[in-house]
Amino acid sequence: MKNGLLAAALTLGLSWTAAAGAQTPLKLAYALSTSSHYGAGAKALAESLEKGGQYKVEAFPNSALGGEREVIEGLQLGTIDLAIVSTGATLNFVPKTGVFDIPFLFRDLNHARHVLDGKIGQDMLAEFPKRGIVALAWGEQGFRHLTNNVRPVVTPDDAKGLKIRTTENPIHIAAFRQMGILATPMAWPEVATALQQGTIDGQENPLSVIVSAKLPQLQKYLSLTAHVYGPALVLMSPATYDGLSDADKQLFKEAGVAAAQAMRVYVDDIEKSGVDAVKEQGMQVNTVDHAAFAKAVEPVYPQYYKQFGQELVDAIRQTQ
Repeated sequence: MKNGLLAAALTLGLSWTAAAGAQTPLKLAYALSTSSHYGAGAKALAESLEKGGQYKVEAFPNSALGGEREVIEGLQLGTIDLAIVSTGATLNFVPKTGVFDIPFLFRDLNHARHVLDGKIGQDMLAEFPKRGIVALAWGEQGFRHLTNNVRPVVTPDDAKGLKIRTTENPIHIAAFRQMGILATPMAWPEVATALQQGTIDGQENPLSVIVSAKLPQLQKYLSLTAHVYGPALVLMSPATYDGLSDADKQLFKEAGVAAAQAMRVYVDDIEKSGVDAVKEQGMQVNTVDHAAFAKAVEPVYPQYYKQFGQELVDAIRQTQ
């Protein structure tokens, strides 16, 4: 009997040890390649969460779990644990995030980062739980630029009539249409095929995307319009987050910040090296009349004031 009890105790102990040592699996989704700024953020996020041995992150890049809208819905349903997405997608869930997508709102990267890291940005993160999403941190894509296959774009007039893919973001679309661009909302996984087939003339994205998505293979002209700053978000499912201890919640928040910082480091590097990289691949790159573009979208600003409040827009502009 003693031997039987000892054996049972050993078996129970081994089972408990195996359970205690088991890693909790986590699904992480994002739309771009592993070599992108999202990939850099995902790598930092996984490393931060896995260093204690409790969690194991399985990444699904290249929209493997669906477009960004589907991914956010997956977070709400609890079928996806973590995601890195653009505000083009969050606009449909937390409309206030659209304020950061107003064209020519931010002076430079430092201005944008100060806003997102300060009270305005942190208050915005607090809006997400109301829509069944946990927002861990603000990541980054950089400033968006225009590419196309028709002609160099230097002035707003040069852009008129071009059929340009945009995100499903009415803030962007309103500005493009004001400039006479034929804005064509399209999910990212469809863009490469549409460019190859000539369904669209071009697209607009930060250098981080233009380089990592190998757009020089599909586009002839890059115009450095810097028309919109592109934030990103590190999001989490409440189904995963709500059951955590306070200590583990803090661990995930710190991991989100690590992911955001990795994205910013990537963007800082690509802003310096990206132009040379696409030139080497045969892309024609030109600067633009930035003031003329900013003036061209001014008639849309009353719409933005009505949508988000002029006080908030002015507060962002005045942040030092």
